[in-house]
Parts: sequence; C-alpha cells; structure tokens
Amino acid sequence: MLEKVLVNYGIDKFQCDISTIGNGLINNTWLLISKNQTYILQRVNNDVFIHPEDIDNNILLVTNYFKKNYPDYFFVSPIKALNGKTMIFVEKEGYFRMFPYVKNSKTILATQSPKQSYEAAKAFGKFTKLLSNISLKEFKIVIPDFHNLSLRFQQFKMAIKNASSTRIDQAQTSIDYLLRQEIIVNEYEHIVQNNLLKYRITHYDTKISNVLFTQNDENLCVIDLDTIMPGYFISDVGDMIRTYVCPVTEEEPNIEKIIFREDYFEEILHGYLEQMKNDLTDTEIGYIVYSGKFMIYMQAIRFLTDYLNNDIYYGAKYEQNNLVRTNNQIALLKKLIEKESQLNQIVINVCKKLNS
Repeated sequence: MLEKVLVNYGIDKFQCDISTIGNGLINNTWLLISKNQTYILQRVNNDVFIHPEDIDNNILLVTNYFKKNYPDYFFVSPIKALNGKTMIFVEKEGYFRMFPYVKNSKTILATQSPKQSYEAAKAFGKFTKLLSNISLKEFKIVIPDFHNLSLRFQQFKMAIKNASSTRIDQAQTSIDYLLRQEIIVNEYEHIVQNNLLKYRITHYDTKISNVLFTQNDENLCVIDLDTIMPGYFISDVGDMIRTYVCPVTEEEPNIEKIIFREDYFEEILHGYLEQMKNDLTDTEIGYIVYSGKFMIYMQAIRFLTDYLNNDIYYGAKYEQNNLVRTNNQIALLKKLIEKESQLNQIVINVCKKLNS
C-alpha cells in the first residue's frame, strides 16, 4: 500500500525502513528512514474528516502566515509531493501527507511533571497569540459543530431515547448525573448567545502528545494541526485541564486513581497566560475554570452517547469500555467541581503575579 504513496514523493519503499508509530485513534502514522533522511507519513481518516482538503487548506494558511510574519517561529510544515501539493490522494488508499522528522525531539503521552504542563501550555499559548491577527475568512470548518455542546447534549438525549434497555440499565447512574449537570450546557449557550468570548484560531486538540519537546522537557513546537479552525479559547485551555491535571488517562477503570492536581493546573495557567494575558479579555479569564468543566463534561457525554449507541464512533476494546471512559470523566468533573472556588483563586493569583 505505501509503495503507491511513497512514489509521489520520489521515495522507493524498498530502500527505506518503515515503522508504525503513535497511538492516535483517528489517523495512521508511520516513521520513514530513507537515504539518511527521516520523515513522518500520515494517512488522514476521511471518515472523520469528510473533506481532508480543508485540513490542508488550513495548515497552509497557518504555514504561509508564519513564514511571512514570524519567520523565526519554529513550525513543522508539510512536505510538498512531486506534484507540488502538500496532501495527496491515492486511489483506494486515501489521503496522505508527509512531514520532516524533528531530530532530537520527543513526544510525551501523559503529563509527568508540572514543568511539562507549563511548557505545553506555553507552546499552545504562543501558537494562539501569534495567530491572533490572522484573517479567519479563508479557514474551513474541518469538523462542523465539533465542540458545540448544545448539539452534543441533544445527541446524548437522543441516544438515551433510542438505546437498548440493557445499556440504559447499566448506565443509569451515569445518565442521571450528567443530566443533572445541564447547567454546564446552559452556561455554554449563554456564552454563545451573548458573544462573550472572542472567535479566534483554535487548535482543538491540546493534549500533551501534540507538543514536540526537547530531551530536557522544553517545548519545541505544536504539532497535529488537523483540527485547527476558528473557535473559542475554552476548547484549548479546557482540554489541557482535562488531560494534564489527572495522572491517569480516560481509559483508567479505577476511580480511586483519578485526582485533580492543582500544581499542574497552576502551571497550565502560568504557561498559557504568559503568552495570552494581553489577548484574553477579563471575561475570558473568568471562564478559565469553566473551560475545564466544559471539556470534561462534553467528553463524558460523548463517551456515554457512544456507549448508548453501541460504540459506533470511538469503538471499544471491551464491552463496557465507553462506560468506563464516561465514569472516569465524571469522576474528574466531580473533583474539579469540589475544588472550583480554590481553582478560581489560583486563576486570580496567577494573573496578579503575571501583572506585577
């Protein structure tokens, strides 16, 4: 299969070493070593991204903007194929693109220190800040309604209506809890209806594995730009909170292991606000803690929706995998809500420190 792809880049499959890398649920990724050059090859999942060419459009807009306005900003751009395009289509195989491999870099699958939280948040903050003046009009919406919480909540309620009695019984406690938290949806709708947050370029997938690090845990650059499109900062900051503050992933079935690490939360704020403090409004800063609730809650209802729909989106490694994921996120949401006033005070303290 890859032979048909690599010929588009002038690479002979039989003269390179190829290995599968990454643990992403969406795209397939390979590491290629050819004639002392190393590359990353990726196949874009066009079941999730209906129009892969829109991803290419958005990445090229960002690439060209950085080259023109911030030529010293380190950014990994896609490599052009022999036809001059940065994304190719191979019949019966799909859409592919290639990137240069950054030597002496590493990715981190789970946040292991407050410093890593700081560095990743700083990277995403700088990325967003540098793009603060880019025109949004030519950007495509690669996944419509991706973080539309109102729609996700409606899909959740529809799944409850259509689910089997067996799955409803197994998930009833989780269903009841998430329905009682509808106030999070109401707040999102209040934000949207009153234009409380600025519409800006958003990464939409700020897990720590989407930052390249040096061997000394300093950030090099942001990667995986498939989901960049206009949106709200709560998507990026909220997903950093969701994925950095807990020492275990959403796959962890043992609820006792789920904790909310305040020092990691504080370092997210330090890193992000060092870059974005002059770009966020006071209203937006007031929604930082809410951003965590927003993303954790949305991920919980998406997992539970999929469970009730018989695991058709995320898939499942075992029968109740998506219910386990749901309860994991519910536990994290509860931890955040318990500490909410404390976390708001941390926001105030960090802002004071950065402004002093």
